Amino acid sequence: MKRFCPPYRARTRGWNEPPRVHRAHRRHRGRMAARGARAAGKNASDRPPRANIAIERGFGEANPDRLREVSAELVGHGLDVIVALSTTAARPLKQATSVIPVVVVGMADPVEDELVASLARPGGNVTGTTFLGPELVAKRLQLLSEVVPQHSHVAVLWHPHAYGDRTMAGMLKEAEHAAGILGMQLQFLAAEGPDDIEGAFSLMTRADALSVFPSPILFAAYGHIASIAADKKLPAIYAAREGAEAGGLISYGANLPDLARQTALYVDKILKGANPADLPVQQPTKFELVINLKAARALGLTITRDFLLIADEVIE
Repeated sequence: MKRFCPPYRARTRGWNEPPRVHRAHRRHRGRMAARGARAAGKNASDRPPRANIAIERGFGEANPDRLREVSAELVGHGLDVIVALSTTAARPLKQATSVIPVVVVGMADPVEDELVASLARPGGNVTGTTFLGPELVAKRLQLLSEVVPQHSHVAVLWHPHAYGDRTMAGMLKEAEHAAGILGMQLQFLAAEGPDDIEGAFSLMTRADALSVFPSPILFAAYGHIASIAADKKLPAIYAAREGAEAGGLISYGANLPDLARQTALYVDKILKGANPADLPVQQPTKFELVINLKAARALGLTITRDFLLIADEVIE
C-alpha cells in the first residue's frame, strides 16, 4: 500500500514541505510492489518541480490480524491516498476508513468482494484496477488442454482466502464449468499459507497437470511450487508471468506492470483533486502468454509451432 497527499493537503504543510508517500504492502507481492512503485514514480513527472515526494516504507505480514493493524495505523496517520497492492490488503483498509481514498492494484472481482458498488461507478473511497480473476480461470484450463491434450486429470492449487468468499466461489465454479466442457477432472488442493503447499501436494491423486489459481501468497511461492511441479513431472499453468519465469511451463494473465501504470494514473488524478467514487475500476487491456521451453523439454513435451506463435514471450 502507498499513501499520497494531494495538493490541497500538501499546501497546508507549506509549499516547501514535500508530500509524503507511505508504502506498506504484503511481502508476498514484492516484485509487484517494485513495479508499482516505479510506475507511480514515473507518473509523477508532470508535478511541479518543488512538489517532491518523500517515501517511507512499512510492511504488513500475510497474517490478516497484522494487516488490520497496519491498516489502522495508516488510517490513524491521517494520510490522503492509500495504494493497496492486493484485494487482501484492500479489504481491511475498506473496513478501517470510508474517507481516505484507496486505490487498489489488481483486484479479482471488486463488486463481489464488496469493495465497490459497480465497476463504472465505485461510489465510495475505493477504486483501482482488476485483473479479471474468475474470468481467466477457464482460459487457463483451455490453454493447458491445448499444450497437453492427453492430460485430463488436473490438480488446482488455490488459497481459499485470497479474495472474498463470493469471488473464490466464482473461480471454483468457472473452473468446474470449463473442466466439464474440456473433459477434465479437477482435484482442488487448498493451501492456507506458504507452509501448507507441500502438504497440499501430498493429497494429490492421479493428477497429470496443474493449474495455480491467482493469489498473493501463491504468487510469492511460485519458485517453490514450480520446483515441486517439476519433481512430480506436472505441466503447470500460472496466473502471472513470474510462474513461467520461476520454472513453470506456461503462464497467462493480465500484464501486471500495465495495471500498476493504470493505478499510478489514478493516484495522479486523485492528487489533482479527483473523487475516487467517480473513477471507474479499470479492467486490463493487456494480457500475456509466456511459455518456458526449458521446462517443456524437462517434461518431455513438444510445444507446437502454432502455440508458440500466439505466445507473447518464449523462455528458451
